[in-house]
Amino acid sequence: MYIPKQFEIEEEAEKIAFMKQYSFATMVTTKGDLPVATQLPFLITKNAGSLVLSAHFALANEQTGYIEENTSLVIFSEPHAYISPVHYDKVESVPTWDYVAVHAYGKAKIVKDENEKIKALENMILFYEPGYLGQWNKLAEKFKKGMSRGIVVFDLEVTDLQGQKKISQNKTEMERERIAVHLEKSDVSSEKAIADYIRKI
Repeated sequence: MYIPKQFEIEEEAEKIAFMKQYSFATMVTTKGDLPVATQLPFLITKNAGSLVLSAHFALANEQTGYIEENTSLVIFSEPHAYISPVHYDKVESVPTWDYVAVHAYGKAKIVKDENEKIKALENMILFYEPGYLGQWNKLAEKFKKGMSRGIVVFDLEVTDLQGQKKISQNKTEMERERIAVHLEKSDVSSEKAIADYIRKI
């Protein structure tokens, strides 16, 4: 990802926190010369110094055939906002877009053990809807195993993690104030989120 130095997220902890907050991401893998992509919910964990992204595909998804051999890119991106030049002091200015994004690279390893696959599903439930775990535990083992056979679970160990937070850092304090005030009035949640980021500069 092209990242101007002033917009770079340097702290790994901040990048990980962002991924956990906006964990529905796009995973891109190459099939020959063609990129293929799937949108997936991820579980992000850090163990013994390794950052691991876990998720699962539908069994029929052909992308599963390339994730172990090729490096994949997982794109975490959510809050963004159009920024009008009317907020700038200089008349000769152009529109832009403020946003936050994290890119994670790595090769995935498919989880084949049936019990481990079910455990992976339970970990996802604990992160996304812990209240559902009671109902899940009452389901028949036959049903759970049948479900697990219809998915491809994988763990991707991150080898490169890049983050960008472009939130008008290159503008004056007064310009940022005008932008934040404008975005705070928006009915769009992602625009309000960018205003919050700007306020924290």
